[in-house]
Amino acid sequence: MLVLVSLVLCLTGFCLLQWALKERKIVKGLPPGPRPKPIIGNLLDLPPPGALDWLHWLKHKELYGHNPHINHIPFSIGPISSVTIFGQTIIIINGHRVANELMEKRSGVHSSRPHVPIAELAGWQYTLGFIPYDSRLRAYRRALHQEMGNATSISKYHNILDMETHRLLFRILKTPDCLMQHLRKEAGSIILRITYGYITEPEAYDPLIDLVDKAMEDFAQVILPGGWLVNFIPMLKYLPSWFPGCDWQRRAKAFKQRAKAMTDIPYAFVKQQHEQQKHIPSYVSRLLEQNNIKLGSEEELVVKWSAQSIYGGGAETSVSVFACFFQVMALHLNVQKKAQEEIDRVVGASRLPDLSDCKNLPYINAVVKEVLRWHPVAPMGVAHASSKEDIYHGYVIPKGAILVPNIWAMAHDPDFYHNAMDFEPERFLKSGRNEQNPEYDPHQFIFGFGRRTCPGQHLVSANLSLGVARVLAVFNITNAVRDGKKVPISPEFSPGVISRPAPFELSIQVRNAECKRLIEAVGMKFPWEESHAEALAQLRI
Repeated sequence: MLVLVSLVLCLTGFCLLQWALKERKIVKGLPPGPRPKPIIGNLLDLPPPGALDWLHWLKHKELYGHNPHINHIPFSIGPISSVTIFGQTIIIINGHRVANELMEKRSGVHSSRPHVPIAELAGWQYTLGFIPYDSRLRAYRRALHQEMGNATSISKYHNILDMETHRLLFRILKTPDCLMQHLRKEAGSIILRITYGYITEPEAYDPLIDLVDKAMEDFAQVILPGGWLVNFIPMLKYLPSWFPGCDWQRRAKAFKQRAKAMTDIPYAFVKQQHEQQKHIPSYVSRLLEQNNIKLGSEEELVVKWSAQSIYGGGAETSVSVFACFFQVMALHLNVQKKAQEEIDRVVGASRLPDLSDCKNLPYINAVVKEVLRWHPVAPMGVAHASSKEDIYHGYVIPKGAILVPNIWAMAHDPDFYHNAMDFEPERFLKSGRNEQNPEYDPHQFIFGFGRRTCPGQHLVSANLSLGVARVLAVFNITNAVRDGKKVPISPEFSPGVISRPAPFELSIQVRNAECKRLIEAVGMKFPWEESHAEALAQLRI
């Protein structure tokens, strides 16, 4: 044991010396930032546990926001700074212009992903968010773009959105206090049906939703910024789990088992259903029909993992945005009233809004945009990595640098948004101060940049627009009342890559008897189907 410990300490010292030398080589010419300490660099400058990292990094905009040596540039390039941790350079981008210049216009250089050792140890290395910019990524994106890359391609899913948003209304009507459970059910049912042709349990616990939700909870831990020392000192992955301080190895192993199950089980379900000619057309079934997929091939990996990525990119974001929408409606009753007046005027009271109505509901569309802007679901975006060295207005961006776009800062930039902290859908309408130019559409940056833009953004946007319109058509959303007093709502949010409102209480009441009738008609329009839970239980893989 003593020999092993001595060996580990020697290897650690050797690696730290290497990183110290590496750090000395690349630090010159980087964007400004806090002064690094020997060996560890800016490790102590990372956000502390539980902190809102977008607010932490926003401080850099003020601290390092100007470059006095570059006077000929017509705008401030200040929203760019850097930190270096064990020799790894991280570039923080707090502004639209820098993000567009680097990750859109120079996407050929800055479209890869950082190497994240914990992702491999936890079994997530093949998901869309982690794979580098290479032929595999291009294969993922081709497959995803074919199925959901634009508004036309997602039209085949309109019936699913129609059905599941209507069922969401029904569940809220029956048990409004279980809002978050209903939002997860709606998002999971849509994504699993579209991706795998899987029918979820309409009311009860569903085994596949439970599996993927648990796996996504693991994923949230895997991508926690600064949460894993092995990401900065990769040699730690060679330490055994029994070694002091290496309990994280056991956690990673459990994560890996669930990631594998989340990927393999629904894929095997589609194959079995397809072989038995009982499948519902889906993303996976269409790819299986179009290609001769061999067991263990690269083509199979692309199908399985691009499908798995749809859930993480679609379900989690939808739940978080819808939760924010419900909270903000209770906080801004005037906005809710205006939206309901528009729906009543354009759609009427005899039916629910549908997707064809959305283009005629400008205020509803403005509400959706403002929800996306007011609290971006991924406040720090998803990190990019540079595939080669680049120079940006005199600053060196080294090969392998991690680029982190502060989406929250961009969404609250006073140069782009008047009263940026306020919730004002009117900012996106041609009226008043915006008569000529409505403010910057958050769709331009909320879903990512360049070649890493979210491929499912059109599906997410359609679901949000329809869901928001239908909820406001039939429900009034206000503060919960306890002991005769309103329960206050504080707009606080969870840290992490995917952020959602902290737990809150609401009162959700149907607007009138006609609205109740429309909601309850779901059973006639969309009869409840038998779920695939039993078929899943009988699956052998």
